[in-house]
Amino acid sequence: MISAIHTWWNFFRLAFSERMVYRGDFMLGTLMRFLPTLTQIFLWWAIYDVVADSAGLTGSSTGSGSTSMPGGQIAGYGYGDMVAYFLLVTVTRAFSSMPGLTSGISRQIRNGEINRFLIQPVDLVSCLLAQRVAHKLVYYTVALLPFALVFFLCRAFFVNGWPDPLVILVFVTSLMLSFLLGFFLECSLGLAGFWLLEVASLGFIYMLFNFFLSGHMFPLELLNGLPAWMTTIIDWMPFKYLAWFPAAVFLGKVDQQTMLVGLGVQIAWVAFFIFLTRLMLYRGLKRYSGFGG
Repeated sequence: MISAIHTWWNFFRLAFSERMVYRGDFMLGTLMRFLPTLTQIFLWWAIYDVVADSAGLTGSSTGSGSTSMPGGQIAGYGYGDMVAYFLLVTVTRAFSSMPGLTSGISRQIRNGEINRFLIQPVDLVSCLLAQRVAHKLVYYTVALLPFALVFFLCRAFFVNGWPDPLVILVFVTSLMLSFLLGFFLECSLGLAGFWLLEVASLGFIYMLFNFFLSGHMFPLELLNGLPAWMTTIIDWMPFKYLAWFPAAVFLGKVDQQTMLVGLGVQIAWVAFFIFLTRLMLYRGLKRYSGFGG
């Protein structure tokens, strides 16, 4: 156990120092990440303006200044809530997204690079997890200032202010769990490379479902008009815990009981994909053959 922890720490330390050297572009990249949100601010302004006009509502003043926002609600979201939601989703997606993980694992299997994990006392999943933890820590260390700047400039959209300490605790916990869920979910997709020659199509299907069902594109409350059996399936799938759930918790869109139940379901999904990842790695290595020097 001590040896495994020491090995993991060395991977994490080296990955962290390596990324701190060359990832200064994270600061600029973070600001660019918010550019689509700027487009959404104007888009949703137009949508809410039409809703307000059709309902005979006028703009509502928010904050300490004279900022006027369109009135009306869509699926329980006012205009300020909607913009705040997309800002928070940008944060949650930065935790749960794992670019290149699925393709990287499958490429190592296909090219035989995984051989080094078979002849050295190093675990593939633990090594990748250490690298991703280091990556996220470096990202948020460098990108903290742009995040703070954007949220300060957009503070008027958070019309309900800061939530209570319990909600903050659940929000932070759900962010950590969304990172683990995203990591082990994509790990399991990459490990399908033991059985499939190419997993690019599988990854594309996952990204498609993730984009629509995680709440990345729009709040999932907008899907309430679907048949009950479809919303039930979507509600129990893991995708919403990658983006929608942490943002909805922060904005108070779920009551306390639903929030705690959702956190339990998120933990269950993380445990499931950890087990699935380990099972696929074990079974995959049983059938894997490596040749060459």
